[in-house]
Amino acid sequence: MKSQLDLSLKNNLKYDLPASIVVFLVAVPLCLGIALASGAPLFAGIISGIVGGIVVGFFSGSQLGVSGPAAGLAAIVLVAIQELGTFETFLLAVAISGIMQIIFGLLQAGIVAYYFPNSVIKAMLASIGLIIIMKEIPYALGYQAEGGGLWETISTYAQNINPSVLIITGLSLLILILWEFPFMKKLKFSKTIQAPLVVVILGVVLNLLFQNSDWALSANEVVALPVADGISGFFEQFTLPDFSQWNNPKVYFTALTIAAIGSIESLLCMEATDKLDPYKRVSPANKELRAQGIGNLVSGLIGGIPVVQVIVRGTTNIQSGGRTKVAAIMHGVLLLFCVMLIPAVLNMIPLASLAAILLIVGYKLTKPALYKHMYQQGVSSFLPFIVSIGTTLISNDLLIGIGVGLAVAMFFILYNSYKRPFILNQETCDEEGHALIRMSLPEEVSFLNKAHIQQALNLIPSHSHVILDASKSKFIDPDVIEIIEDFVIHCKYLHIRLEYIKQPNPNIKQISPIQKLEDILGNLKPKRNDPKK
Repeated sequence: MKSQLDLSLKNNLKYDLPASIVVFLVAVPLCLGIALASGAPLFAGIISGIVGGIVVGFFSGSQLGVSGPAAGLAAIVLVAIQELGTFETFLLAVAISGIMQIIFGLLQAGIVAYYFPNSVIKAMLASIGLIIIMKEIPYALGYQAEGGGLWETISTYAQNINPSVLIITGLSLLILILWEFPFMKKLKFSKTIQAPLVVVILGVVLNLLFQNSDWALSANEVVALPVADGISGFFEQFTLPDFSQWNNPKVYFTALTIAAIGSIESLLCMEATDKLDPYKRVSPANKELRAQGIGNLVSGLIGGIPVVQVIVRGTTNIQSGGRTKVAAIMHGVLLLFCVMLIPAVLNMIPLASLAAILLIVGYKLTKPALYKHMYQQGVSSFLPFIVSIGTTLISNDLLIGIGVGLAVAMFFILYNSYKRPFILNQETCDEEGHALIRMSLPEEVSFLNKAHIQQALNLIPSHSHVILDASKSKFIDPDVIEIIEDFVIHCKYLHIRLEYIKQPNPNIKQISPIQKLEDILGNLKPKRNDPKK
């Protein structure tokens, strides 16, 4: 039987190509909207999307992550362009920020990603889901209130919504929801043709049908790509940085700001994407930093705004069936050729169709089941989770929300436990000749152990015999349990034999997560011929 973790191009192209098309369709309005919010030329957002797909996708170790311009940096880019005086000077700062990120990766700074607790990572996902829903509702209703406020939109929608937009949104949501039903998954065509692609095609058809009638869509209700006058006009839209500003201190300060914030955002999105990966693969953080650095260096040199890994695109990729980094690269290739050759065709896509896709993406990121799950993990996980979400929505700043959530999580961790190293011994081999590795966990296992445990599990070779000894553990943090749970799933693909050792503990009721871990690993415990072993 073939391994489900086969990463060959031949066996995964049928999944990656449809996913790349969906990601491309979602990326187009995001690239344009973020460039507009950043005060940069619209084409700069397109350049950033192309570089994020092709260049970063090629160098990145993340199989499902997709990079491009991000809303989180829009305010920073807007202020930086104003302070530096010209867009060309800002491009120099972007290129230098890329060099800084490459240096961060060479200095092994990527390990910082593993020190963020899962409660904060999941809060980031849920916050992004809520933000997506709030921002897409006006496009889904066909009425955008002044200032784009959600509550104003809801209060006045009855008098202002566009019926044709509402029809497109309603039919699109119906298709996206029906595609998730079991009876649809049994149909062969539903596996080949993804629902978002059907939604976009339907939107274009309805847009054409509504033309020359009272139901016609207005210019601000469809995609608006810049249309160049031929191939030469397309390349004239690229811009070179102003190298004469190399000695301007403001350039380096801006570059450091972009490199620091962009690196943190990329690493957090990388880890969040890994959590959503059905194969539970772990992306190399330092390689991701270097890839983002190369991307920003290239983007700055040809006229693009900063590139980061973006969870919206990554989530869309996963939910559309993407399996390898080919999907991210192909989305960049599609973006390049389509804006070169057929921008007029893309400009027929209704924003309502894309809004419907993103509404489903947002809902899946912030499902009620997620809140219930975090609540069941206890106050030490739920409070940082809910505080981080609330802070993000109030401040409208993802990094502020993450920072506050991290501070709350640190309070609980420092209150309950302190960092202790685990013991990892490798014996020569077991009775079957496999490498025998014993990991002994300490009495208190907090999320501060997360990075070291993750690194140790990543280094375990295939066909090994691993003994996880938690006999002395009185507390195992849910973050660490989740890492081990992911490793359990991954063991099937690496042919790792896994055992779990635990002594009776009178405090088991206080640490119910460990019982969950015991139940999972108990099914994998092999039968031994010698009961004394």
